[in-house]
Amino acid sequence: MLFWLTALSDGGDVFNLFRYITFRAGGAFMTALLFGFLFGRPLIAVLRKKQGKGQPIRDDGPEGHFAKAGTPTMGGLLIVGALVTSTLLWARWDNPFMWIVLGVTLAFALIGFADDYAKVSKQNTAGVPGKVRLLLGFIIAGVAAFFATMNHPDMLQNQLAVPVFKDLLVNLGVLFIPFSIIVIVGSANAVNLTDGLDGLAIMPVMIAGGTLGIIAYAVGRVDFTDYLDVHYVPGTGELLIFTAALFGGGLGFLWYNAPPAAVFMGDTGSLALGGALGAIAVATKHELVLAIVGGLFVVEALSVIVQVLYFKRTGKRVFLMAPIHHHYEKKGWAEPQIVIRFWIISLILAMIGLATLKVR
Repeated sequence: MLFWLTALSDGGDVFNLFRYITFRAGGAFMTALLFGFLFGRPLIAVLRKKQGKGQPIRDDGPEGHFAKAGTPTMGGLLIVGALVTSTLLWARWDNPFMWIVLGVTLAFALIGFADDYAKVSKQNTAGVPGKVRLLLGFIIAGVAAFFATMNHPDMLQNQLAVPVFKDLLVNLGVLFIPFSIIVIVGSANAVNLTDGLDGLAIMPVMIAGGTLGIIAYAVGRVDFTDYLDVHYVPGTGELLIFTAALFGGGLGFLWYNAPPAAVFMGDTGSLALGGALGAIAVATKHELVLAIVGGLFVVEALSVIVQVLYFKRTGKRVFLMAPIHHHYEKKGWAEPQIVIRFWIISLILAMIGLATLKVR
């Protein structure tokens, strides 16, 4: 919205700053961060009052989690609120990719909110049936993928870009939409599975989001794409503002989610943020790179899939408990130890993902 102030500029005054994506990204970061600090404590107070017993704790979970009983959930409202407010304030409203990613974020946040509300109101861990969540997720992701494809350059429509090799495009044709749906829904649910320890999910989301923001800025500038040997996707640079707001809002939330957490993100936050990462990857034509920078989420999701399939087949377990962060809890690792080590892994994967931008 503040981009409109450029209409008041004569080219050499303070209003001219609002033309620059990097300046507006900095503003979005600070706005989201302040939003988190200002509204975090009041929101937690409201959630604690409304929810009473807080988020239900699984009976079969690690023993240490019973001490967290009574902690309110739906803290994702703080992140989403900061993210949406900052993005609308600092991003250009005529950019289709901004609305696509913002729409996915809000829609998945609503699914997560309904799930959290069902859990809290009924005081059980069932929530909204999984099939309903998946169906809604597929519909949302399908709509987002369709509009993203319509806004891609003609030469990139329905094409899967392979990292490192700029000239290698795989024409998925009619399968591109289903593939994109899997990317977005898979990302949303993978982040949701990762959100099991205090601070575990939010930092890797911020790292992956920041990495995708840099990629979005790069692929949205033709001078950068020529140098970095990546495909040019006009308009994606504006997504840097969204990811900067995500980073600021994430830090604001982490202030209250750091061990011992005063509030949990809940499905409201994890589904929204995971869906946002998938949508950005589809918009920037970096779906495969998401699997690298979000590798931690991939491992968490795979650990659940492997555990379920192996147990159904043999009656035995591969891991002491899935997702895999609970496996390490069962092995005796302290919660902060698991969280920080997973953060380190996420940062390493982000660096590898950024390395795919330059192959000369």
